[in-house]
Amino acid sequence: MELFWYILIALFMAIFFVLDGYDFGVGIIHLFFAKEERDKVVVAKAAGLFWDSNEVWLVAAGGMLFMAFPVLYASAFSGFYLPLIMVLWLIIFRAIGLEFRNLLPYKMWHSLWDVSFGVSSLLLALFFGIALGNIARGVNLGNVVDGVATQESIYFFLPLWTNDFSPFHSSPGVIDWFTIIIGLISVLTLAIHGAAWIIHKTNASINEKLKTVITRLNIALVILTFFSLFVWQLIVPNSLDNFFSTPLLMVFPLIYFAALFGLFAHKKMKDVHRFYLTSLVIIGGITSTLASMFPVIMPSTNDVCESLTIYNASAANEGLSVAFVWGIIGVVLAIIYFIAQKRFRSGKIDDMDYGH
Repeated sequence: MELFWYILIALFMAIFFVLDGYDFGVGIIHLFFAKEERDKVVVAKAAGLFWDSNEVWLVAAGGMLFMAFPVLYASAFSGFYLPLIMVLWLIIFRAIGLEFRNLLPYKMWHSLWDVSFGVSSLLLALFFGIALGNIARGVNLGNVVDGVATQESIYFFLPLWTNDFSPFHSSPGVIDWFTIIIGLISVLTLAIHGAAWIIHKTNASINEKLKTVITRLNIALVILTFFSLFVWQLIVPNSLDNFFSTPLLMVFPLIYFAALFGLFAHKKMKDVHRFYLTSLVIIGGITSTLASMFPVIMPSTNDVCESLTIYNASAANEGLSVAFVWGIIGVVLAIIYFIAQKRFRSGKIDDMDYGH
């Protein structure tokens, strides 16, 4: 039962980053490339018409995490308290940037909320990547100092950063040079994903330019990917062991790299196929990271407190079994909502009314 809920939560998180991920990417593109007012309006619609339904998957995944793995939920939400509050504020400012922009017909007003939308989207992409970097690197469970745990074994506290800014620190911060690398990979990936979505859903005048942007960003993404794999091996030397012991898991990195290199031929593809490839890059990246760590879900950087796994961080079997029925109902409702929302907004969205 633990494995079922682990896979389901991972699936919901992957769906969230594919769907709301293009909203983050659209915001990044809006910030740097949408210069004309007509492009700003259309590009903002590419996110504004969809963001509220896309975030349903994050809420659902968070609820499932609380229900299925309460120990992990308690550990992560206490240890990452400050970054989570920052993410909450960024989500708020991204939403009000979209919703408030057209309430008043003044250029300064538009510029204010355009910046809010773009900067919050950029920082959200960066912070979600940093969060993944923290999970891949591990945290100081139990806040061990000089070989002695100063807190319960499931708890930790991370400063935002440490003076040496190093992932090799005995008690690393949320932000170090390794998590920044993963954060930049997230920004590049979601910017490419957002550009592919804009090309697919709009007739913006910057679409041809974005095709060139995708190619350039993809080159940077390939370079950073290989560099991150190298430094990850330095930080966590056994990080790839699962792939050697269970070769079937290699399917996940193969998905990532096949889609990543396939994007170099994206100019010859249909617009929707380009979007499918960027979605596979996201799915392949997330699943590869989880497969490399399994069954660990919160690695410990010390030898005193053991890592949290899907087995020692889960709820009781009885609770997981009871929740199974309600979980299936929730999944069905989320899928119905998703299908209805996407069907009502199918095709190009340039002339669709945002409701202002």
